[in-house]
Amino acid sequence: MRRYDRLRQILQLDPDTDWLTIYRLSSTLEFPWDYTRALELALYRTYAVPSIGALLDRTAELTERSQKRYDDTALLLDAVVEHGFDSVQGRTAIRRINQMHRSYDISNDDMRYVLCTFVVVPKRWLDAYGWRRLSRHETTAAAHYYRTLGRHMGIQDVPGSYEEFESCLDTYEAEHFGLDEGARRVSDATLALMASWYPGFLAPALKKSTLALLDDPLLRAFGYEAPGAATRKLVQGAVRLRGRAVRLLPPRSTPHYARQNPEIKGYPNGYRIADLGTFPTPGRGGCPVPHAASSTEGTADDH
Repeated sequence: MRRYDRLRQILQLDPDTDWLTIYRLSSTLEFPWDYTRALELALYRTYAVPSIGALLDRTAELTERSQKRYDDTALLLDAVVEHGFDSVQGRTAIRRINQMHRSYDISNDDMRYVLCTFVVVPKRWLDAYGWRRLSRHETTAAAHYYRTLGRHMGIQDVPGSYEEFESCLDTYEAEHFGLDEGARRVSDATLALMASWYPGFLAPALKKSTLALLDDPLLRAFGYEAPGAATRKLVQGAVRLRGRAVRLLPPRSTPHYARQNPEIKGYPNGYRIADLGTFPTPGRGGCPVPHAASSTEGTADDH
């Protein structure tokens, strides 16, 4: 298989009916590393909405148990991608999501905004840093995928098209991004978690590099000083260079799922959805985003 053969396969599918197949091809075969980074950034953006960031801070789950919450969120979301909405694993994962959300007073608007980040941020990331841009088929499929997830989660007034998701996200951020001390603590804990995946001496450089990938409204919402133009150019250029390098490699032959990511560290002996998702009482733990894990342990293998 040549580098663009899978895109040709995607373009032969119907994004209005084959959206799950297309989304799997894009997220697990074409862009697994990029989707991981983009979905990390998508969830991170939501902390800048004070009603979300402050709740996350009150629960202390992302400040005191950051690695577990990162693992559970990634694994739960990915269980639906891997197994589908109608599978036992997919239904169990969604049930865990809904059980957690019912424990908190989370507005429909906040829930819909979080959903919008899952659709919009990956496209923007890939358009900027991927080895190719997402096709119209892929953005349409992603909108169908997350509209379906939103329906299963009981979210009302979910956008229909990619453009509607994008407009909803931009409008909500313009109206709701703002400074909050609790949200800043959650952001700091998240940056510290990401730095912890690498040798300790790299932590300052990794934080600065991460900030260089954030846009100005997000930096202002957390009260971070914007990196200099030279730093931004260097970091963003390095990520773009990675994308160009991947373009020269042979395409992946097997899907790569979140459970195979080296950043997932909490379940060395494997896991099952049914055995996880013990929810803390409100005010003492939890989070307004998915938490329980799924499926079986995997190994890392990515470009």
